[in-house]
Amino acid sequence: MTEATSDHMAVPGTHLGSRAEYAARKLQQLAEQAEPGEHLGTKVALRALCGVSVGTFNEAVKLAQSRGFVVSRSGPGGGIFAAERSPIARLGNSVLALDGSATSVADAVRMRDALDPLLVDDALWHSSATDIRTMRECLQEMATARDSGDAVAFVHANWALHRRIAEVSPSAILRSVYVSLLELIQAHTRGVGGTETQPLPEYVAARYLLHERLVDAIEARDQAEARRLIHEHNNTETAR
Repeated sequence: MTEATSDHMAVPGTHLGSRAEYAARKLQQLAEQAEPGEHLGTKVALRALCGVSVGTFNEAVKLAQSRGFVVSRSGPGGGIFAAERSPIARLGNSVLALDGSATSVADAVRMRDALDPLLVDDALWHSSATDIRTMRECLQEMATARDSGDAVAFVHANWALHRRIAEVSPSAILRSVYVSLLELIQAHTRGVGGTETQPLPEYVAARYLLHERLVDAIEARDQAEARRLIHEHNNTETAR
């Protein structure tokens, strides 16, 4: 039996990325119900529980680890363990697992959101063809991370796009404050997870489309559309 056939029997109607996401969410659920450091099971037992192939399960473990929910250990007594609890901060309809103060990161996110409209306005009138090309390169990195199911890489590419937009502003003070906020958020983020209301792949796909349209609006000097999009970006649960 091939890997693809095995996985389709376990999770009908899904492709490889979503099968790995399905297994990663199963591991996340087990970890959330366990004590920090608790042994969740061997890889063989957990793979059987998830009903996926070896390759897909290994990808699922990488996803769950990148989001800060599990730890994989090899050797005697090894297996998959619930990770130590981390502070968390909300970012739209996703959750950031942090290595520091959740309050500080949440404050930085709020301040960043407040500055976004100013920076988008500056980008509308000051972006060069080179600036737009660089923004689209950031979008390509976001698309690559989206397609590979790497939520952490996607969020970092997303922040790189926001930084590039900020760098267009002629205001040195505005640029400096905004970039400092992004660096604080990025420095303390160790994982990204979805929520009960929206799985992470759906959130990532929606957020990519919104940022693609935002860059389109900046290139077209469409102020009304750009302002609408950045308002949606900061005021809905699907697009931060």
